Amino acid sequence: MDKRPIGVFDSGMGGLTAVRQLQAMLPGEDIVYFGDTGRVPYGTRSPETIRQYAEQDIRFLLSQDVKFLLAACGTVSSTLPKSYTEALPVPYVGVVGAAVSAAAAATKNGRIGVIATPATIRSRSYETRIQGILPDAEIFTKSCPMFVPLVENGYVGPNDPITTAIAHEYLDEIRAKGVDTLILGCTHYPLIAHIIAQVMGPDVTLIDAGREAALKTRDMLTRLDLLGDGAAKGETRYFMSDSPESFSAAVRLFIGPQGEGTASQIAIEQY
Repeated sequence: MDKRPIGVFDSGMGGLTAVRQLQAMLPGEDIVYFGDTGRVPYGTRSPETIRQYAEQDIRFLLSQDVKFLLAACGTVSSTLPKSYTEALPVPYVGVVGAAVSAAAAATKNGRIGVIATPATIRSRSYETRIQGILPDAEIFTKSCPMFVPLVENGYVGPNDPITTAIAHEYLDEIRAKGVDTLILGCTHYPLIAHIIAQVMGPDVTLIDAGREAALKTRDMLTRLDLLGDGAAKGETRYFMSDSPESFSAAVRLFIGPQGEGTASQIAIEQY
């Protein structure tokens, strides 16, 4: 039993979808979330810059005495080398590995689509990991940079015409390839999963990378005997590198009223 919090981080607000999943799966666990809202997006940065930012994010969370680290950011998960994450003093999970395992188990025809940020797509991390499990798989990738600002500006309605039009622009080509599984490789994307599903059709299974990472976190905490006692409802504390004024609205958008918690700004450059 371990009462320390779970640490979750992202380049901005998208990782809140993973927090929502953790709160549902592990309601007795405390969570510390850091969103690097002052330096978002990571998806258009160089690998060197992404690694620098991610290491600062991790050092901050470790200063909060977390027992586990969840990188709820596809860009970070695609960029941080295994040699670094394996040397961390606490267990670590990234969304890429968790999503790949789920997609490999879900596909029937071996044709898998991946949508994510430009940096994640450039890294080819999904292709490499999928082919490590399914060498004969055919993988079709697409960077979808407009999805993040659309989500963060609230264009998430079930029939939103702008988001629907952009989704067709990005996804029609992948759908035409006959994929039966599509990885939502950015944790913003679950908020528009209903639109993505409409575009892709009912025969395509969507893989929510944040949910899969939360499931893996739960499984690892259980296996390593790191779960808290669950005697009381867990507390979530939110930190960000820009003003927290808009963050409360983001929590309501990404999680709902049940996600309420304290929100504080920090100077991440000090870590």
